[in-house]
Amino acid sequence: MKIKVLLNGVGRIGKAILKIMLENKNFEIVAINEINPYLENIVYSINHDSTYGNISDKFKIIENNFIENSCSKIKILNHKNLNDIDLSNIDIIIDASGVKEDINLLKSLPVQAIFLTHQSAKADINIILGVNEQNLDSNIHKIISTSSCNATALLPALKIIDENYEILCGDIVTIHPLLNHQRVLDGNFVSSQTRDVEYNFEFGRSSTQNIIPNKTTTISACSYVLPKINAELISSSSLRVPTDTVGVINVTLMTKKECSKDEVIRIFEEYEKNQKFPIVLNNYEPLVSSDFKKENKTTIIDHRYTDVKNNHLIKLLVWYDNEWGYASKVVDILNYYKGIKKG
Repeated sequence: MKIKVLLNGVGRIGKAILKIMLENKNFEIVAINEINPYLENIVYSINHDSTYGNISDKFKIIENNFIENSCSKIKILNHKNLNDIDLSNIDIIIDASGVKEDINLLKSLPVQAIFLTHQSAKADINIILGVNEQNLDSNIHKIISTSSCNATALLPALKIIDENYEILCGDIVTIHPLLNHQRVLDGNFVSSQTRDVEYNFEFGRSSTQNIIPNKTTTISACSYVLPKINAELISSSSLRVPTDTVGVINVTLMTKKECSKDEVIRIFEEYEKNQKFPIVLNNYEPLVSSDFKKENKTTIIDHRYTDVKNNHLIKLLVWYDNEWGYASKVVDILNYYKGIKKG
């Protein structure tokens, strides 16, 4: 039996989740809640996408605020508060709204689970596949965070290194594509509604004309999943760049145990060969960011730049599609949830 889903928000991540789930036989999106009041604009934005291309099986509007294509019929809702929605036909909610959650409200909703597409210290659990999915208990955990795109890409690599060589300290720099809440031209500084980080004024500068240094919540998001990986162990910063999608993380790690470049490459190759979920991809080709667009594996180790200095200092470059790739991991977590729920 398909799990019936309410998708809350069809921004960049919500739209990617929608398109991926339309191909998934385990779930049925029966309703979309979107604060955009213009139904025609919602359908237009689903059908057309400058980054990933237009969908061939386009949706159209039918009676009573429904949209449909050849395989799906979805009700469109416009509620600011989820508790105003009739949830009697809904099993789970995917909250891709990008708005800070009211945990008490979410816990009161009569559904099996709510999945948040951002990291949350208040969630019952934060999940990253390949790191801690075995801790997910469908009988206990109702508010489930699928963490952030950066942490989803980075933490599996950090766990692999730590388990083999023990990380003593490190530093990461995320090179991240622009986001919708940034300015096209210079203006007042903007804060994302989901982030508990103090932004610098330069974040209000033109996103299309600058590389913008910024703070990042990546390591704090990692700590919600694997407490050992925290800001005391690894420092972090971010550079926002004017590209549409696909980020990369420059990783520097000091390890307790000795290692070599060949050994590090070998452990990632072994992981990819035996992995349960599509997470790690080892790359050796001369590729650039756009070559990883729409790649569903989210920890792409570019071994052209893997290196080890003095047997203890490891350098990695990790690519990831911060929209489609991350959304695919959200759906993979949902599939895992369905499997343990059934069990």
